Amino acid sequence: MKIIVGLGNPGAKYRETRHNVGFKAVDELALRYRVEKEECKYNGLVGHLRIENEKVLLVKPLTYMNLSGKAVAPLVHFYKLDLKDVLVIYDDMDLPLGALRLRAKGGTGGHKGVLSVAEMLKSQDFPRIRIGIGRPPADTIDWVLGEFTPEEKPVIEAAVKKAADAAVCWVLEGIEKAMNKYNG
Repeated sequence: MKIIVGLGNPGAKYRETRHNVGFKAVDELALRYRVEKEECKYNGLVGHLRIENEKVLLVKPLTYMNLSGKAVAPLVHFYKLDLKDVLVIYDDMDLPLGALRLRAKGGTGGHKGVLSVAEMLKSQDFPRIRIGIGRPPADTIDWVLGEFTPEEKPVIEAAVKKAADAAVCWVLEGIEKAMNKYNG
């Protein structure tokens, strides 16, 4: 079993913001594969599906970004998963708009959602996909909670689809193959 977590903020107010590209990647996977069961569990919206023969849980924390670990850690503990079987997808201001970076593990890069996950799991040793949202011209909070411009939307939509492709590759072939294929 694998868990794919998309980080974001719940609610219509945040749906189209830069901070919610992790949610969008999980939504893209839900569109591609038949969700067999959907439930609210451990502070998260959890969709059960299969990618080929692998059981996968798609998770969107129902907490706000800074508390994402409260949705992730209980699921990991409940299913007794190794952290290598947990993929976290999130936005990254340090990457150019639309760029992807996959890593087997790493630091938080100052991302409060990832920090929450790492703190609750007591480890940073989980795979991740970072989706570039570009550097803010001014205030960071306004940037991440702002919406993409009409010019940026096609770029980020393509990046979200590519992140979903990379997540499928991770499920079927592992992080090393996914990194080799999607870290351009």
